[in-house]
Amino acid sequence: MAPPNNQTSMDPNMFLDIQKKRQNKDLAELQALIDNHFEGRKKEEEELLSLKERIEKRRAERAEQQRIRAENEKERQVRLAEEKVRREEEDAKRRIEDDMKKKKALTSMGATYSSYLAKADQKRGKKQTAREMKKKILAERRKTLNIDHLNEDKLRDKAKELWDWLCQLETEKYEFGEKMKSQKYEIVSLRGRVQGLSKL
Repeated sequence: MAPPNNQTSMDPNMFLDIQKKRQNKDLAELQALIDNHFEGRKKEEEELLSLKERIEKRRAERAEQQRIRAENEKERQVRLAEEKVRREEEDAKRRIEDDMKKKKALTSMGATYSSYLAKADQKRGKKQTAREMKKKILAERRKTLNIDHLNEDKLRDKAKELWDWLCQLETEKYEFGEKMKSQKYEIVSLRGRVQGLSKL
């Protein structure tokens, strides 16, 4: 026997209630997901802003450190230059005093040594001039190495520049050596010709 009709059929209101509850639950879950997404997005933006601030702060600190380092290096170079000038002045003064003492000593020995004194002065003048010229040339060729503020790429470029410069100096040295050999050979051959002609 079939059950009564009112027990088998579902009440439409009950179905609507279940559907509405399910929709409300889905909407609540969706809203929670959206809220979580936006909250996470907000945190990420805050972290990004904080990271940018830290980067800017670090950049400013590095710029200040480089400025201070450059100032210190400049002061150090000035001190070195002043010290060099002072040493050169002291050396020149000491040389003058030594020359005066030598001249006095030699003058007291008599007039016979006056020619010797003149020759000694001439030799010393030549040596001193050659030494000063050598110092001047070396000072012009010597490059100051200021690499404290350089990054890795610029250090690599600087090393390549120094290597190229060293190769150029080695090439010049070789060329000078060959030129000297050639000049020596010419001198020897000319001397041989002169001796040959003098015999004739």
